[in-house]
Amino acid sequence: MPSFDAVSELNAHEVTNAVDQANRELSQRFDFKDTGAVYELKDFTVTLKAQVEFQLKQMLEILKLRLSKRGIDLVCLEVKDPTSNLSSAQQEVVLRQGIDQETGKKISRLVKDSKLKVQASLQGDKVRITGKQRDDLQAAMALLRGAKLDVALQFNNFRD
Repeated sequence: MPSFDAVSELNAHEVTNAVDQANRELSQRFDFKDTGAVYELKDFTVTLKAQVEFQLKQMLEILKLRLSKRGIDLVCLEVKDPTSNLSSAQQEVVLRQGIDQETGKKISRLVKDSKLKVQASLQGDKVRITGKQRDDLQAAMALLRGAKLDVALQFNNFRD
């Protein structure tokens, strides 16, 4: 029976490359010269460090641009509020991955309400969708791509 998995995963290598490119751009930009502004990546959490909050806003836009050019969907970004003191400002950006229970239920409800001849089952942090025909599965993929969900979906493990 044909099936596929709907997952929300990030390519760690592409995230690292995007953060490295953003750091390289900061070192080249005139308005960030000798300010000590830097991006730090640790476990899918990017910490932006600068002198003032205005620079954090600019750094966030640079990071978003670099991530999108690397093929990472910006829906997965969770931007925290900036914290600042007299000498520096800091902001965290968490890159979410995995489908939580609530979103998984929303996806399976969406598939069931679509009247397609497919079944959706939640398996950990992914949703497995099975059907009798490949065309039904492709219609389910198109339905999920068009849905406004708060996670970036990828489809893998397509079995015929």
